[in-house]
Amino acid sequence: MAQSIDEQMAVIERALGERMIDTALVAVRSWLNELGENNPYEEAYERIRRDYHAIFKEWLSVDRDGADEELTRLTGDAYQLVDAVYAEMRLKRGASPQMHGFNKENPQSIMHYFQNCVRLRPEDLEWLHEVIYEEGNASAALLAITSLTRNIRQCFSIEAIMALIDGINSGNEVVADQCISNVLTLLIQYDVRIDFFPQVQEAFVKAVEEMDDLGAHVFEVLCALIESTEKKWLDLYAQGVMTASMLPKELQKLIETSGLEHEINTLLQWLPKSETEYIIGLIQMLPDTWLYAMLVEGDEAKERTLAYAAVSSGFREMMWNYPDVALKAYRNALRKGANKPIDYINYAHCLLLNGDRIAAYEYYLQARKLCESSKDFFALFRPDRRALVDHGIPIEQVYLLEDMLLTV
Repeated sequence: MAQSIDEQMAVIERALGERMIDTALVAVRSWLNELGENNPYEEAYERIRRDYHAIFKEWLSVDRDGADEELTRLTGDAYQLVDAVYAEMRLKRGASPQMHGFNKENPQSIMHYFQNCVRLRPEDLEWLHEVIYEEGNASAALLAITSLTRNIRQCFSIEAIMALIDGINSGNEVVADQCISNVLTLLIQYDVRIDFFPQVQEAFVKAVEEMDDLGAHVFEVLCALIESTEKKWLDLYAQGVMTASMLPKELQKLIETSGLEHEINTLLQWLPKSETEYIIGLIQMLPDTWLYAMLVEGDEAKERTLAYAAVSSGFREMMWNYPDVALKAYRNALRKGANKPIDYINYAHCLLLNGDRIAAYEYYLQARKLCESSKDFFALFRPDRRALVDHGIPIEQVYLLEDMLLTV
């Protein structure tokens, strides 16, 4: 069975992430063949392929300063070609509609256009900049920002993500926070790709520096993103998790005065069912990203704050590197009513790693009693055996614990 366009794009993303340009170009060639002889991308395709093979031939015989930088630049060019042809293919195969503009006075038109248009015009982005920064246009800005983010997640666009970065310093707190949250998710999702687009990195760094708080607020939004796998307060409101009275005052006022409550709710209800899984996947990637290195890494206080947010939200991976932080998070979870066997096991792990063997054993016992059988208990406990050993617990002690819990 032939690959779908999205499956082909996944292959290309993996290839270009490792700078395997020739492999990616094979898929691009099949797209160009489908578009026909008169497509406008042949020249760029041939140039990239020619330059890439020239780099390889030169490498076979000699080492040259600057070759690595040239390969990085060429990979960025390949990404841009892929993005343009991918958008063209989506239009050709009917995966995206052909669109030529929108009604600026119609919220439904704004939402539909920015959600689906894969060929945004310069005037569209100019309009977005205006509504982001002009007073009284926050509702239209929110509709466009949220819709555009969904679009970028499917079809990457340097111009579109730069427009969202531009909104980080909007004078409207709600609009700015929405831009920050959306940019953070996109930077994590496209982490490998962003390495080949230094202009995106530079624009984000500049936007953070202009906030004049050393990135403190952006870090707060990042922690809030982690603390809620539903992503952010707008999404929580759409899902009925938050009521209007629980929203930030700025948004309450916006909804009350804009007359667009129905449109805002309609937009936010478009969230895919896999939204939570999407955010969880991003958060698991976060520690290995450029974004983490910029905002968090090297600052012990931030690392521990983020670890607490992650562990509190169910990301157990952070538990092993910060057992004292995790200890507080799991203790609070138990005090708030967490009572599953895994909750007690997690807390016991942290106690054990912090040297409190007696207390750890007591909580392991609590977990064991909540399980119907020893088999159920060890199905939860044994996958963590290697992590315990890797973090300093002798394997003999792990066996001893298992033996004493086996016959309870």
